[in-house]
Amino acid sequence: MRRLHSIWIGLITTCAVFSSALAQDAAKYPEQLVRIVVPFSAGSMSDLIARVIADKLAQRWNQQVIVENRPGLAGTASVAKGAADGYTLLLTANGHTVVGLINKNLAFDPMKDFVGVTQVANTPLVMIVPPESPAKSVKDLVEMAKAQPGKLNYASAGPGSTTGIAGALFRKIAQLDVVALHLKGLPETHTAVIRGDVAWGFTFPSGGGDLIQSGKIRALAITAPKRLSVLPNVPTFAEAGVPEFEYDSWFGILAPAGVPKEIVAKASKAIGEVLALPDVKARFEPQGTLLVSNSPDRFDQIVKGDAGRFATLFAATN
Repeated sequence: MRRLHSIWIGLITTCAVFSSALAQDAAKYPEQLVRIVVPFSAGSMSDLIARVIADKLAQRWNQQVIVENRPGLAGTASVAKGAADGYTLLLTANGHTVVGLINKNLAFDPMKDFVGVTQVANTPLVMIVPPESPAKSVKDLVEMAKAQPGKLNYASAGPGSTTGIAGALFRKIAQLDVVALHLKGLPETHTAVIRGDVAWGFTFPSGGGDLIQSGKIRALAITAPKRLSVLPNVPTFAEAGVPEFEYDSWFGILAPAGVPKEIVAKASKAIGEVLALPDVKARFEPQGTLLVSNSPDRFDQIVKGDAGRFATLFAATN
């Protein structure tokens, strides 16, 4: 009986010491350089948001916060396999929720190997075509693609990107036989569309708005529920005759599974405070990008909910 009592006392003491250590680690966090990995190229929407957040966090924490561009699934895998200490974070898009559906032999589990920190933004996407394209509307583009099965391609910033999943979903909904051209990121997508290397692609109002307004690329439709003031002449997909195509794109920050909840919560709170700053909002929201923050638990729910929703949609449209 005394032995059992001693064991319980030992366990309680160990738990108390462990909890105290976690609390101390969270209180000191961050006490060294923090990396925000972006699995897309420099100049992409994810990259732009990450750099603004990194700059503001560095000022807030009085600690160096850097952005590392590691395009492709290898970038996401590097965070999944990294140390679960909160010093390496991933800023990605909702394409993350479907990489397991598109790639069957991943070196990581997009759901189990990550925990949510916070969502950071919502933004609509714009379907774009080369300026010389004969397609003047979404209907024209669909008819053009169906007249040339297997011969047209579209730009994607990779199978796990927001634009990549948007392209795949549109292809399935419109029942098109087209080919995905996977590129490193949004700048490469713009270049491919401008040069006519692809028949179409997707961009963001804040990333491609200037190119649209200057006439270097043509916009056919936007995924927003109503037209944006910055692109008043671009119809919604419902107005363009494809109301079935609904795609709410988000960006968010994830951490490797196993990072102490206290550190995740502290990072989430700091990032939420950065996103609420007037100058940060002024940088993005006039272009149609809505900055959003939420709790780690709430963001986890969003990630898992989208994974289930897109899995159902993929199954229904296959």
